[in-house]
Amino acid sequence: MLITRRRVAMLAAEFLGTGLITTIVLTLGTFQESAAYFVALGVGVLIAALILTIGMVSGAHFNPAISVGLWTVRRSSALRTVSYIAVQLLGAATAYALYTYLSDSRLANTGEFDPRILLAETFGTAVLALGIAAAVFNNYEGGKMAATVGASIAIAIMVASIASAALLNPAVALGVGSWVWGTYVLGPMLGSIIGFNLYALLFAPTKEVIKTKK
Repeated sequence: MLITRRRVAMLAAEFLGTGLITTIVLTLGTFQESAAYFVALGVGVLIAALILTIGMVSGAHFNPAISVGLWTVRRSSALRTVSYIAVQLLGAATAYALYTYLSDSRLANTGEFDPRILLAETFGTAVLALGIAAAVFNNYEGGKMAATVGASIAIAIMVASIASAALLNPAVALGVGSWVWGTYVLGPMLGSIIGFNLYALLFAPTKEVIKTKK
């Protein structure tokens, strides 16, 4: 594959975006008084800002589950999806390394399978995927896309927080020490696939022509 400035910029955007999201979640998570709506607001505002700055370069996935969901509705190629997931995980791991160095602390990998957490992560990510799908299928740009996706992630976090840490992102789960396959990895993957395909089947504009991006 030919390495171009655009391709490097796309991967760099996904790396930086996922790393920043992980950092925000790590920072807010250190305060015991931080309620779900504070985390939702912080991540929602950050996502909106990222979309308006670097996100439009890559499509603003910043989440392996979202990348997979977009691939299932043919809005991302297999090569792009795999590349994005790799740099997203690297971005989250880098954020963890930087956070632990600056805070002089370590996070143990915690958590175990719980069907309630799996359901909450699935449902929350499905809500997020519906919002992103609306922006993608209706070709939202700029502020409209930023507002739609930012609000969607905020709502999704509040919904999922009923029974889980509301990570909704396998890369962030890796970065905060909650890499549990049956909950914080599988849940977001299932939710994203369900959300994107549900929107594509029922709510997408009837004249929409789905094309695979290369």
